Amino acid sequence: MTLPPLSLRARIIALTAATAVLATVAVGYTVAAADGDDRSREPVAAPGLTLDYAPGLYHAARKGNVFSAPYSSSGTGAADGARSRNTGLSCDRFHASGRSAVCIASHPGISQKTKVSVLDRKLATRRTVVVGGIPNRARVSPSGRMVAWTLFVSGDSYASSSFSTRSGILDTRTGYLVKNVETLQLYLEGRRYHAPDVNYWGITFADDDNRFYATVATKGKTYLVEGDIKTWKARTLRRNAECPSLSPDGTRIAFKKRVREGTQNPWRLYVLDLRTMRETPVAETRSVDDQAAWLDDSTLAYALPGRAKGTSDIWTVPADASATGPSLLLRDASSPSMVVAGG
Repeated sequence: MTLPPLSLRARIIALTAATAVLATVAVGYTVAAADGDDRSREPVAAPGLTLDYAPGLYHAARKGNVFSAPYSSSGTGAADGARSRNTGLSCDRFHASGRSAVCIASHPGISQKTKVSVLDRKLATRRTVVVGGIPNRARVSPSGRMVAWTLFVSGDSYASSSFSTRSGILDTRTGYLVKNVETLQLYLEGRRYHAPDVNYWGITFADDDNRFYATVATKGKTYLVEGDIKTWKARTLRRNAECPSLSPDGTRIAFKKRVREGTQNPWRLYVLDLRTMRETPVAETRSVDDQAAWLDDSTLAYALPGRAKGTSDIWTVPADASATGPSLLLRDASSPSMVVAGG
């Protein structure tokens, strides 16, 4: 099933209604082991389709089927839905970059679990990990070495709404696996910070495969953090910035900012210049509850609710203060991910 832009309120309701209780486990930074891996029902790529020879816009269509569509940043920049190709994958969230892709999908069973499948350039499965939670976000570093995911979970004692997130990172080169990044040494506004309610989500990687950005939440506030994998530390950069996405040139971050309280259109899409720390709202005025993707250094793609209930469409907008408004890119689609030739 294709996920529309993922609302926290919607996920909380879904969790509350679920008949199964999530089994959540906080696991630190550990070497990948057989425990938790599951190689049953591995996704299989459609015959002949490889990332090497099929650059373009990858996206999850209705029912979670992942397609690739030709896309050009010149001219209209439209994706050719008529020539979309089915990869044979079924994912709630999908992302591809460099030499890897990641597919996260709900895993059948009594309890709510997610199957994380790491794929190679031919979309063949390299590694699978099964973790507790509901699929939310997924990202691959520019080289394809680092893979990250975020899940919705419940059962944490500090969560008054019985709701929280769990993010993980996998180094595909060394095999190191972090099932829960909450073990990071966090520095909040310059001071070492400890709290049981710290949650991370929406990880995005720099091109050095070490630095990353994410959202951290604690005491009812959210922050943009910059993390360092080698030192396993993170520091906050600013408040009220969620679901960051680093530009291909590494100079800017697209993020969603809460502009009003409540659930009625609370979000607005912004771009942050990392050198000046100046933020700029883009021309999309609708509430975007998604982790935007960069199609190139000047264009953002993101999902908004579609015409039919439970569906979403992919839209694009210039990543600056341009007066050019948003454009519809693909209907009945989500999880946009740009793959370039030789990337």
